[in-house]
Order: sequence, then C-alpha cells, then structure tokens
Amino acid sequence: MKRILQKVARAKHVDLEAWETALRAAVLCAGARVLEGLLEGIGSGKGHGVVLCECGTRMESQGLKSKELLTILGPATYSRSMFQCPACEATRYPGDEELDIVGTTRSPGVRRMMARAGSQSTFKEGHEDLKIYAGLEVSAKDVERVAEGIGQQMEVWSNQERQEVLQQNESGQPDKTIPILYVCYDGTGVPMTQEELKGRKGKQADGLAKTREAKLGCAFTQTLTDAKGFPVRDPDSTSFVGAIEPAERFGWRIYGEALRRGLAQAQRVVVLGDGAEWVKNVAEMHFPEATSIIDLYHAREHVSELCKVLLGPNEKQIGRQRIRWWTDLDGGKVEKIILQARQKVLNNPEAKKKAETQIHYLEKNKERMRYAEFRAQGLFVGSGVVEAGCKTLIGQRLKQSGMEWSIRGANAIISLRCMMKSNRFEDYWESRAS
Repeated sequence: MKRILQKVARAKHVDLEAWETALRAAVLCAGARVLEGLLEGIGSGKGHGVVLCECGTRMESQGLKSKELLTILGPATYSRSMFQCPACEATRYPGDEELDIVGTTRSPGVRRMMARAGSQSTFKEGHEDLKIYAGLEVSAKDVERVAEGIGQQMEVWSNQERQEVLQQNESGQPDKTIPILYVCYDGTGVPMTQEELKGRKGKQADGLAKTREAKLGCAFTQTLTDAKGFPVRDPDSTSFVGAIEPAERFGWRIYGEALRRGLAQAQRVVVLGDGAEWVKNVAEMHFPEATSIIDLYHAREHVSELCKVLLGPNEKQIGRQRIRWWTDLDGGKVEKIILQARQKVLNNPEAKKKAETQIHYLEKNKERMRYAEFRAQGLFVGSGVVEAGCKTLIGQRLKQSGMEWSIRGANAIISLRCMMKSNRFEDYWESRAS
C-alpha cells in the first residue's frame, strides 16, 4: 500500500482509474492475508473429535494438507487436517465441511457470484463481468460448471421443499386469509443439442424438432382493484417454477408451488392459461375448484385466425369482422361468434375444415371465455405475467443466437433463474448454512 501511494505521489499526471484499480488490488490482497489469518486453525488439531467414515469406521488423521481457495478477496491458503478410513481408504476434511468448500477450491461467496453471473448472461459474458466488477479470474467454463451445479442443487432443495408441502397438505382447515390466488402456466421452446432431439418430431420442413418445450408456471396474489375496477397484482407476490419435463410432472410442480404460496388459505383460486390440452388437464387434475380462464389474447388470436379463414384475402373485411368479434369476445358472447361463423361457413365450403377447427376451439372453451363476467368480478383475464416470464426468464437467457442446451443444463439454469426471479435466492443460500 505504501509503495502504491509513493508511486502516485511521483506521478506527473492524474490517472484516477489507474489509481482506483491499483488501490483495489492492494486492498483485496491485504484482505486475503487477513482472511488467511482467520482461517488458521480451522479444521486442524483435536477440536473436531472422533471422525467417522460413511462406512462407520473410525478415520485416522493423516496430518495437515494445504489448500488454496479462490475467495472474493483473491487467493487465500489454509491448512487443515486430512482423515482417511483404514477400511475403505475414503478421505474427509472436517475443515472443508465446516467452511462449505468440500470438493471445490472456490469459497461460497465466489460460487454465489458465479451462479448469479451465469444465470444473468452467457457464460462468456459472466466470466468477463466477474473480472471487471470483482477482479475474479475464472474461465467461462468455470462459470458454466458452477452456475449449472448450483442450479441443480437448487432443484433438489426446491423438490424436497415441495414434497414436504405436499405431505403437510392433509392437516386441518386453514383460515381463508388470501383473497385471490392466481396460478398461470405456459410453454416455450428451448433450442437443444442434437442428442436431446433424437427421434422427436417437430415443425421443421424435414419434420424434425429443434427445440424442447420448457414449461413455466407462476403464482401471485391479488387483494385490490384500482379506482376503475381493474385488478391490481400484489407487489412482490409473484413466484416462478419451471422445467423441461412432461406435463404430468409439471402439474405436481406448479401444484406444489401453489400450496407453498397459500392455496389452502385462498378464498378464491383462478387458473389462467391458453387453450392447450395439457394446460386444461393440469387445471382439472390439480385445481378442480378453481375459476379457469382462457387468456384473452390467445382467444383473440383464434378469432383473428377464424376471420382470415372465412374472409380470405380481403383485408378490409377481415379487419371489420375482427373488431366486431373481438367486441363480442370482450363481452363474453362466444355463442354469437360461433353462430355467425357457422353461417359464413355455409357460403364458403372451401374454408369449412379450417374454420371448424377454430369454431371447435371456441365451443369447447366458451365457459372459460366469459370475460365480461370475469372483469365484473375484478379478475385478471390475461396471462401476461407468465408470458412475460417465458420471454425474460427463459427466452432472454436460453434462446440467444447459436445456443444449444442439454436438458440437464437448461433445467439447471431455469431452476436458478426461477429462484432469483422469485426472490428466493437468499432463502436457498441460508438453508445451506442451517
């Protein structure tokens, strides 16, 4: 530090950035030396008592072994006792267990930074950001391994929590203290490696797939409406879960999250989603008493497609008809749209097959499209929260140009990002220390 100050004093011109950088490096280096002093004695000596192997055999001390850690202050070295099992030759370092550095040379603080960096941007950008912002020299591959590893650990932790919540669901009749709980879910394609796509049919010209569907769900609460009667989402009440997995397994995932968020305490439950069959099946299985609403904007897309099928290339007629039917849709008058569409089909037999597909969609979902009634009750009729989540939580990180994922890697990052977007990252980290 003294040498740095002397060098600054001799300088003939001001270079504030260089001074800042040099001083930060010196301060971090000094901090690392202090940290080494604090680590001295941890995991060494006789304070840890009898050390047992997983096989049950008493382990024997093999003396001190040094280890260099990468900490947020820089490299730091410490020595700790190594124990070995005379039966199976397995080894243990009680000091590493105490410091949460078993099997790694990176401190918990560094791993936390790497996980956040790897979840927010590409692993290469994460590596560059850590160097610039924190002075940490880690490779892009290191960021990938740590971020995905912590994402996988978070998935295990959240699954254990979900199982506990599901088991506790049997007890008692809780007070209905939550006015409205919303459950929304949707799917979005994630580009995958060729290995993950073998034998899968898709929408490409050759009939093959390039993506696998990641399912994303969210839960949030509503207590109030605004002065105009529009619903207001409770601040900071949205939590997310997601994974690339079959709909049946995802159903238990979103159901478990709804339970954790107070499903049993909700006076009313609303399920918002599109008209996909799996969305409907999950709602019927796990939320049979809920008010089920088709997202208004998805419904409008089907009405728009119906207009195009029936009116062909006439853009002006399509536009006028779309406005009329959207108005009817907003009023929940789905039967009126269906009746008029069937009359138009009689005059356009060539469009009958495609039109019937859209008419059937409206017919089977009409009770979930009573938008005037839902709005009069102060309810949301759009699933914009989860759709935005598909774009920001999954799309912005996993669907960048040139990306291809394994299911394991994609699910790890999805789990990590869900935890962060749900403001639960610290909950997970605190659970490691308990």
